[in-house]
Amino acid sequence: MNKGFDVPSVNISAEALAHLGDGEIAYIKTIRSEDVPAMFPQAPEIAPGLKLFALHAADGTPIMITDSREAAVANAWSNELETLSVH
Repeated sequence: MNKGFDVPSVNISAEALAHLGDGEIAYIKTIRSEDVPAMFPQAPEIAPGLKLFALHAADGTPIMITDSREAAVANAWSNELETLSVH
């Protein structure tokens, strides 16, 4: 319920919504090493049971994986992307 605020409704097309944040926002998601082959088919085999971090573009496209959150953030910053975390 909206109390005391008049919030205008915004109409946005599905296509515009799909491109929201393109080239500006990326998100970091904790993954397991078992998830890597589906995201990065070209990646070498990785031992099972490892906690990794995946950097994704705003549209969900995987960009990179690493074993530290800090490295994922650094990669995003080096590509001028603002990072968000996904749990």
